[in-house]
Amino acid sequence: MDLKQLRALTTVAETGNVTRAATLLNIVQPALSRQLRLLEEDLGVTLFERGRRGMELTPAGRRMLDHARQILDQVEKARAEVTPSAGSVGGIVVLGLLASTATVLSGALVAAVRERYPGIRLRLLVGYDGQLLEWLENGIVDATLLYEQTPASTTVRPLLEAELWAVAPAAAGLTRQPSLRVETVAAHPFIFPSAPHRVRTLTEQAAARRGLAFQVVAETNSLDVQKGLVAAGLGWTILPAVAVSAEVERGVLSAAPLSDRTFRRRIVLANSGNRQPTEALQCVIEVLVECMRKAVKERRWAGARWVQGKKA
Repeated sequence: MDLKQLRALTTVAETGNVTRAATLLNIVQPALSRQLRLLEEDLGVTLFERGRRGMELTPAGRRMLDHARQILDQVEKARAEVTPSAGSVGGIVVLGLLASTATVLSGALVAAVRERYPGIRLRLLVGYDGQLLEWLENGIVDATLLYEQTPASTTVRPLLEAELWAVAPAAAGLTRQPSLRVETVAAHPFIFPSAPHRVRTLTEQAAARRGLAFQVVAETNSLDVQKGLVAAGLGWTILPAVAVSAEVERGVLSAAPLSDRTFRRRIVLANSGNRQPTEALQCVIEVLVECMRKAVKERRWAGARWVQGKKA
């Protein structure tokens, strides 16, 4: 098994066509087919089958594709770290952002990293809490924002406390005052984020303590879809304030804080405790924390309170 074979696998998987993949890799088709054949012989499995839509991965091929992408990514990151631009910090940093935080953070973060550290290539992966934790544990991201928890083999740094709001269609007329009880929210049809999701777990636990059951009309792994369903009048939901503040200001949604203090969650920065952070990662983390602190100070992060350095 070598890198050429892994690149052949990933490129054919992405294009679904050996001819197009060979063109992209700048090699002749027979050579590409031979690389795939050698990889299959080495692994003892069939990686592709010819289907109506071209070359389709087998179950073994899909599993191998995940490994191939991670291996190639690590090689690329290693090359970027050991051969940076002269006189500057260099490397590839893969950072995980909670879906609710991406809008308020991504633009400022990319701009600041580009200005201060032009040798760093920043990759942003956006997901829900459960996805991000899995990506961190699997080495897909170098560091990530999470809702407060203490995952095994990670270094965790609390940064801010974020309010969760009840979110409803604009016609419901929710406002910052008064705050709402969970019982009020549970009386309406509900749109849940797909599991695993820290806010969902918190919401379900709070309801269970009160003997409540939500009338769930839909679940989704997309924050935009979740907000769209609520805006369309199909149900209520509970989301971090920062995730809906823009829609509330535009009159697309209405929202109100929840009276139960358990609906305030800390956001932490987590990175692997088993891997020494690179200089590039340390620089990006420094910039990320500055961007978050500034967003809270300038009140661009709705419902947030800075807690770094404070006791829980």
